Amino acid sequence: MNKPNIVILGAGYGGMMTTVNLQKKLGANQANITLVNENNYHYISTSLHETAAGTLHHDRTRVTIKDVIKSNVNFIEDTVVSIHPDKKTVTLKNQELTYDVLVVALGFEMATFGIPGLEENAFAITDTDSSRLIREQIEYNFAMYHNEKEKTEGRLNFIVGGAGFTGIEFVGELANRIPELCKEYDVSPSEVRIVSVEGAPTVMPGFDEALIEYATNSLEARGVEIITGAMLKEVKPDGIVFERDGELEEIKSLTTVWAAGVKANSIVEQSGFETNRGKVQVREDMRAPDYDDVFVVGDCALIMNNETERPYPPTAQIAVQAAEVVAANVKAHIENNAMHGFEPNLMGTVASLGHNDAIGSILNDRKIFGWKATVMKKVIDNRYYFKLGGIPLLLKKGKFNIFY
Repeated sequence: MNKPNIVILGAGYGGMMTTVNLQKKLGANQANITLVNENNYHYISTSLHETAAGTLHHDRTRVTIKDVIKSNVNFIEDTVVSIHPDKKTVTLKNQELTYDVLVVALGFEMATFGIPGLEENAFAITDTDSSRLIREQIEYNFAMYHNEKEKTEGRLNFIVGGAGFTGIEFVGELANRIPELCKEYDVSPSEVRIVSVEGAPTVMPGFDEALIEYATNSLEARGVEIITGAMLKEVKPDGIVFERDGELEEIKSLTTVWAAGVKANSIVEQSGFETNRGKVQVREDMRAPDYDDVFVVGDCALIMNNETERPYPPTAQIAVQAAEVVAANVKAHIENNAMHGFEPNLMGTVASLGHNDAIGSILNDRKIFGWKATVMKKVIDNRYYFKLGGIPLLLKKGKFNIFY
């Protein structure tokens, strides 16, 4: 009997943890497991804001895939072009694959919401390379400040569109980085602006009011300007235009970072899957509605919360948990056994406000602030490294600087 071909597309949290779990559950004589990713590394998206701000080297936020997968997994470094579920094939840039079971974990891409100039003129924290580009853009503008005869208006204005999770973590990290850059490039801190622009009435929409107040006070105390109730209307090469209280306002800047929206990889919708808001609304066992041999995990999966009748947020926590169920169900599928349903076990959320401050809600909505939340954030990061690659990876990449 031929061994089934299991193909996993994408090495984000969902794809990587599905692969790691499958390689433990299936031996080389049971199935051919293939992981496809356009890079030879898996990046830790919850740490990309640190790379973007320049407070953590990019090598600390990525893991070489072959350091984690075993010999019973075939890794292909290639780009996914299209999926053909009726033919059970996947077209890559350089070859075509056939599958018996497919796991779609292609991640996210930036959502522009039709805002003029956003795609052309804004930076985004989407992967390792885009984060490195932001860091270089920030440092370039500091380096240029004393090297131009006529000062460019807004050169040292750094605007972040969106004050949700990613936006707030980035401005918090940037607020820690700016004093170091000012000292390095002999720039007065008074010449620098960090501006957070958010359409909702507060930062961190959906968070507890006490946590929002703490985050706001922490950021403003370090010089971050927070503009809420402001709808971004246009991003120009030299600034942004937003509307607040019915009035248009403009801020000059050469660096606008968009952190207010992502969507599932467009390949999913283009491949003919039934989608909801661009995502596949998966069944309880994480399979696509019309295909028993296709599982979807991570940012491409829409998982409904039956109590609220709303989708769960596409967090790393949920992707990692779902990957365990997906791996178990892939094994059950090829063995013709019963599958498991997936129900997220939400253990809380922690958001950093820089390397020495954070907020969080954990263990039945217990609120934590400051140093305690910072420690918890690093514990969560270290727990993921351990789940991904055991003690060796934890010792190599873990965050143990819990006292600063």
